[in-house]
Amino acid sequence: MKTVTMYTDGACRHNPGPGGWGVWFSCDGEEETLQGAEKDTTNNRMELTAAIMGLRVLKRSCIINLYTDSQYVQKGIKEWVIGWQRRNWRTSTGQLVKNQDLWQSLLAEAARHQVHWHWVKAHVGNIHNERADSLARQAIDELL
Repeated sequence: MKTVTMYTDGACRHNPGPGGWGVWFSCDGEEETLQGAEKDTTNNRMELTAAIMGLRVLKRSCIINLYTDSQYVQKGIKEWVIGWQRRNWRTSTGQLVKNQDLWQSLLAEAARHQVHWHWVKAHVGNIHNERADSLARQAIDELL
């Protein structure tokens, strides 16, 4: 099984507003990028979309070290989603989970791989995180 290093990021101009997502990944010394945008979205939706699209593009099962600067994504996938599923997609206070559609897509994509989820601090000079951020912002610029 191949090992992939992946950095994902989402961005939004105003929240909600136009948003973008970016993915930088590397496998066997080769680098690839992905990006996309939506006209009316939220930052959290773009963070989730980046991870989904990064995982979706891989055609075979891989071992993935996925880095995100979104605690929403990292804690959501590693901690909160278990309870949400047990409570039929409700929070601990009984509210419907926001972005349930994307959480379910993320779970489905992640199930095809062995994903190790990592949180990184944003905007501290991590070149791969900065690249993913740049891709997300560029996608918004291209959309507008």
